[in-house]
Amino acid sequence: MSDPALTLMQWLSPAFPVGAFAYSHGLEQAIADGPVRDADTLHDWIEALITDGSARADAILLAAAYNATDPAQADATARAFASGAERLRESDLQGAAFCDTARAVWNIEITKLTYPVAVGAAARAMDVPLAQTLPLYLHAFASNLTSAAQRLMPLGQTAAQQVLARLGDAINITASMAATATLDDLTAASFSADIAAMRHETLQPRIFRT
Repeated sequence: MSDPALTLMQWLSPAFPVGAFAYSHGLEQAIADGPVRDADTLHDWIEALITDGSARADAILLAAAYNATDPAQADATARAFASGAERLRESDLQGAAFCDTARAVWNIEITKLTYPVAVGAAARAMDVPLAQTLPLYLHAFASNLTSAAQRLMPLGQTAAQQVLARLGDAINITASMAATATLDDLTAASFSADIAAMRHETLQPRIFRT
């Protein structure tokens, strides 16, 4: 029997084949437009997503899938809650890739779920504690955006790690909230990030898929 903590770290590592490196979650547009231009503005952008935006919603959706015997309702809600086509495409494609690998490696019977719902359903199937899954999922989200920023703007390795370290409190607070939340608690107030994600559909040239 594999260690649940090690399984979770494997799922959320950059090596897991969901293609997370190809997505910037609208950050590429925010950097092109100027609101994100240095370590401080990057921190504020990601923190807003974690406390009031799409990452907060993901955490609630993950918990809803974890607490349900059937993740279908959480998945349908995730698709309806996506703020734009690119956000939905990102969650759909990463989730499908996660499901494919989870079935092939751990025989978890999930298929074609959005990404947070897939992680929640897999964690339930493997008895990975929700209290571990939520903060590590949010940390992986923040880490991926920080890595994307390093490819898009002048941001050194030390500064990038400082950004991640400063996000720890926001990650823990949101994870704790999501652990007891339901789908009725879904809200989002990160309008600038949502608009940036929509505008990214026509950004040229661009590096990332979203």
